[in-house]
Amino acid sequence: MTAAVASPPFSLGEFHRFASAGREFLYLAPSGGIFELNELAARILQLLGDTHLTRDEMIQRLGTEFAPADVDEALDELHGTHAIQHPEGFQDPVEPPPANFPLQSLVLNLTNQCNLSCQYCYEFGADKIATPDGKPKFMNSETAQAAVDYFFRDSAGRRALHITFFGGETLMNFPLLRQVVDYARGKASEEGRYIDFSLTTNATLLNAEIITFLAENHVGVTVSMDGPKELNDAMRVFANGRGSYDIIAPKVKELLARHTTRPIAARVTLTSQVSDVVKIFRHLTEEIGFQEVGFAPVTTSSNGLYSIGPSGLDGVLEAFRQLAWEYRDWAIEGRHHPFSNVSDTISELHHGVSKSHPCGAGLGLVGVGPSGDIAPCHRFVDSDQHALGHVSTGLDRARQADFLARGHIHAKYDCHACWARPVCAGGCHHEAFVRYGDTGHPNLHYCDWIRGWTDLCLRIYGEIAVRNPGFLETFDRRKTLQ
Repeated sequence: MTAAVASPPFSLGEFHRFASAGREFLYLAPSGGIFELNELAARILQLLGDTHLTRDEMIQRLGTEFAPADVDEALDELHGTHAIQHPEGFQDPVEPPPANFPLQSLVLNLTNQCNLSCQYCYEFGADKIATPDGKPKFMNSETAQAAVDYFFRDSAGRRALHITFFGGETLMNFPLLRQVVDYARGKASEEGRYIDFSLTTNATLLNAEIITFLAENHVGVTVSMDGPKELNDAMRVFANGRGSYDIIAPKVKELLARHTTRPIAARVTLTSQVSDVVKIFRHLTEEIGFQEVGFAPVTTSSNGLYSIGPSGLDGVLEAFRQLAWEYRDWAIEGRHHPFSNVSDTISELHHGVSKSHPCGAGLGLVGVGPSGDIAPCHRFVDSDQHALGHVSTGLDRARQADFLARGHIHAKYDCHACWARPVCAGGCHHEAFVRYGDTGHPNLHYCDWIRGWTDLCLRIYGEIAVRNPGFLETFDRRKTLQ
């Protein structure tokens, strides 16, 4: 006679539990899935707590509240989503990045020169990693054309492509920008593909001719601007120390008035001296008129004079909370809110993003410098140490593979038990190198902040999903256009 085989016990899997709009949800790691808990599922998780129970034990304990068949089915569903597990856990396969992954985005650094001397600049400041000596200061048309040709070759199979223009100050090489738009658009038309363009600028060189071109060609624009005059001019200055606000404010207002084919965004760099998030946001949206505003802490070593310390980051998160709940209120009313930090994170949560790498650097995106050197992204342009090839010869696949292997989430031991890793994947490669000297090192100085921010966005997402689910279709439309 064969002895009955006891079913293996269940224990809690890996997830983050949060409440929103009076309901209970799970955010699952590493899948990135979000599920609303019903009463039965919530009771199962409550019973497991920090113990282990078999299927029979669960059915026995819940038998007075729920039908055994319902408990059985709920256990299978929770196990299928990895919310609960058997003692051996789940062995998620470690897959290397796909070979010859097609590009989707190209960042062209048209120049490494700038007419401002912003004190926190990662390209020219104390923490710079670029080695531009002996290299061209401005990209020429031959290099730009070769870069576009390379981009089209290495993006085989992509229907939609994107080129971002960057610097230095991008508009110091505006004639080349015009040429690239015409050339790339012609190639896309010949190949039956779609291409769009964007740029980042300090706005000092904007004029009527440039604004007209950007509007007519639907070029997305992000303006680097740090708020009202006294805050913007704390860091964003000319070489003689003169602030840039009085120069750029009227130019930006003209841009916003005349360029209505794409949303115009502001990008704010937060430092220990410039951290009044709400004041900056109100000024840029209500007084200047930006449709989108995003914030990012400065990239610097931990002992940088303008580095934001732990208490400063706590203050930033508290200000982010204020704006994020305001975003929630607007979303429930069906209105667009300009705080792009929230919309970007909620978009990832909505689509169930689970990242192998923090971003597309070196994978679906590369940067190209004035010399034609290929880098993982614009932040590594002109750095010999991080070059991945040249537009004339293409990517060095061995160097690319090494960069991607270092940055893979499975290579970051500190991240393995973090529930927020699906949307973080350890943080920015460039930030990691500046802080720790290794592009694959997790950004440990941001861990608590990222978890706090992700929890906040999950709760906001839950409220929108319950109270105005139709608003989330905005993110589906955005995905369709990519």
